[in-house]
Order: sequence, then C-alpha cells, then structure tokens
Amino acid sequence: MPAKKKTGKLPGTYKKFVGRFPQLGAAHEQIAAAVADTGPLDRKGCELIKIGICVGGGLESALRSHVRRALQAGASIAEIEQAILLGMNTVGFPRTVAAWSWACEQIARQD
Repeated sequence: MPAKKKTGKLPGTYKKFVGRFPQLGAAHEQIAAAVADTGPLDRKGCELIKIGICVGGGLESALRSHVRRALQAGASIAEIEQAILLGMNTVGFPRTVAAWSWACEQIARQD
C-alpha cells in the first residue's frame, strides 16, 4: 500500500519538535512511510490497530490523532469503539475507559 499523505492539523508539540530536530522528524516520516508500504493492511485498518496500541500504552495525544485519522480513512465510530474495547481484558478497565473518553472528545471535535 503506498504511503498516504497526512491530512488535518499536526499537533503543536510535534511541530515544535520537528522544527527543533528536523533530521529526526524526517527520519520519523520516512519510517512511517516504509511501515505503511510493508503490508497488505489498508489505512483504516492500520489506524484502528494504532488506536489499540495507544490504549495499551496510555497514549492520549497519539490516540486522539489516530482517532482523527481513522475517521478520515472511513472508520465508523463503532469500529473505533471496538478497537478501544478490545483492550479491556488485556490492559484493564480504567485504561480502556480513559481511552474511550479521549476518543469521544476527539470525535466530538470532528463534528
């Protein structure tokens, strides 16, 4: 699958970081493109998986970003919620509820 150009706003912290360390930003983008081109998953599937990874890691900012990207890739709210809920027995109820609340806030921002 060819790498997709990002759409939407980039987080301010990300922009500051790559402004300060442009070589690291470029390397990060190169790795992201290479990973996207590696397998058969479509963009929506990749974003749903990344949501699950963010749940496990407790990564609020990244989860919000991947919820936005999943919606842009055509994921439904029900698909996003399932990606979050799948982690409940593995990472726990509190982390799952927190991730769900972050996703709900991000989805509301998209409206």
